[in-house]
Parts: sequence; structure tokens; C-alpha cells
Amino acid sequence: MFNFLPHSILQMGTIFLSIIIEAIPFVLLGCLISGALQVFLTPERVQRILPKNKFLAILVGSFLGFFFPSCECGIVPIVTQFIRKGVPEHTAFAFMVTAPIINPIVLFSTYIAFGNSTHFALLRALGSFVVALIVGSWIAYLNHSPILKMELTEQLDHQHETKIKKSIKNDSWSVLVHGIDEFFDTGRYLIIGALIASGMQVFLPTQFMLQLTSSKIVGILVMLLLAFTMSLCSEADAFVGSSLLSLFGMNAVVAFLVFGPMVDIKNLMMMKRSFHGKFILQLIVLISVIVTIYALVI
Repeated sequence: MFNFLPHSILQMGTIFLSIIIEAIPFVLLGCLISGALQVFLTPERVQRILPKNKFLAILVGSFLGFFFPSCECGIVPIVTQFIRKGVPEHTAFAFMVTAPIINPIVLFSTYIAFGNSTHFALLRALGSFVVALIVGSWIAYLNHSPILKMELTEQLDHQHETKIKKSIKNDSWSVLVHGIDEFFDTGRYLIIGALIASGMQVFLPTQFMLQLTSSKIVGILVMLLLAFTMSLCSEADAFVGSSLLSLFGMNAVVAFLVFGPMVDIKNLMMMKRSFHGKFILQLIVLISVIVTIYALVI
């Protein structure tokens, strides 16, 4: 039916659909969790659960993903709701960078992808904790710029407060209402991100990048770029990483496994909806530097 279209456009369409189909279930799950947080999580409960010490709160956020796992495709709505409910920003972002990696399913898939070896799974988990501690500490002690867009906070608070009051007798309905609203708000950014990612995968000169493996640092930077443009789900990216191991080496592949779940195109578009652009840029630069150094020294 579409034979009249150029092959590159057809290939781009196929990749676009694969990204959307792969991501939508996790985005929906993340939005439903966000709805549950909206209904059941109160600022008072947050204050009771989290330690007052900032560094201890960062540690709690870093380990929370193991018990409250989420793929990176749906992590942004959860983090946004955490912040709006009074969870400290340093705790929320420590959770954001570790949850898609220390997820038991992701760790198991990494274990399987690398021939039933725990080596890469452990390096991946350790890398995420290193990034979480540094990013969380930066937000807690050094960052003074606003993170969550105020206009978004005011708008969502007004909308959902009205809707929840109308259905306060049915918490399940309130969770569903908020989750659906969040899904449609977030979904458009997922589509834009998937479209950009598919276009870059088709038209970016990958063969040229694959030739840039002469040095360790260049190989790591190339793999960071591949992780960003491919926008793979963290539950499947280990199999791609293992296929590139012989070409790029261990250091670059570990960088790929750590960086991808934290920063990719679809996540960037969803973050742009909720967070200030200046903060997003600083966050991406910081994560890139930390992951590069970590990959070099392991």
C-alpha cells in the first residue's frame, strides 16, 4: 500500500511504531501510579516516611526503585507527582535515575543478555547509584533554580482537586480519572519524542559513528549518543548493548546501559512538559559527565 514512499520513510515509520508500542504500556502504568499518588499520598505521609537528613533522603530515593519499580518510559509522571506531593526534589530525582535500572526485571534481563553473568548487571546498578547520589546532592545543596513549572502545578492542582471532590467516595475512580488525564497530557510528548528518535535512527550516519571506536573516550561518547537516539526501553536495551560489546568494549557498553534509562529523546520530551528547560539542560550535562567518568574508571 505504501510502496510509493521512500524506503527511509517506511523504515522510520516502523521504528516509530515499535517505540510507541513498546513505551505505551509503561507510560500508562506510570500515569496510573501517578493517579494513585495523587489520591493516596499526602504531604503529611511524606513527612512521616522520609528522613529529615537530606543525604539519607537521597539514599532512600535511590533504593526506592527496587521496591517501587518503573520503566523509564513512565517515570516522569511519577516523579512529577512525587514533587507536587511534597517529596523533596533531591529524593524524587534520585529515584528517577535509579528506578529504571535497579528494577528487578531490568537487572534480570541484563543478567540474561550478557550470558547469565552478574558482572554487567552489578556495574549497571552501581553506576545508577553513583549518578543518583551526585545528582541528588547537587539538587539538595547546590541547585537554586526552580525545577517544576509553576504554571503546570497550579493548573493540575486546580483540575484534579475539582475532579477528586466530585468522586471522593470512590478512590478507584479518582485514580483512573487522574491517570487518564496524565496519560493524554504525557502521550503527546511521547509521540513527538518517538518521532524524533526514529528519524535520528534512520538519518543519523550510524556507520560513521561505528568507525569512531579508536579510543575509549570516543567509544563511550558514541554509545551515549546511541543510547540517547535509540530511546530503547530499559527492559530491552541490554540485548542491544551485548551485541555491541565486541565492537565498543566493556566501558562503552556500561555507559550505554547506565545512560540510556536516564536520558533519551522520549524522556526528554516528557521532562520538557514538567520541568524548566534550564534545569533539564543542567541535569543532562551532569549525568553525561558522571556516566562518562564512571565508564572510564571501571
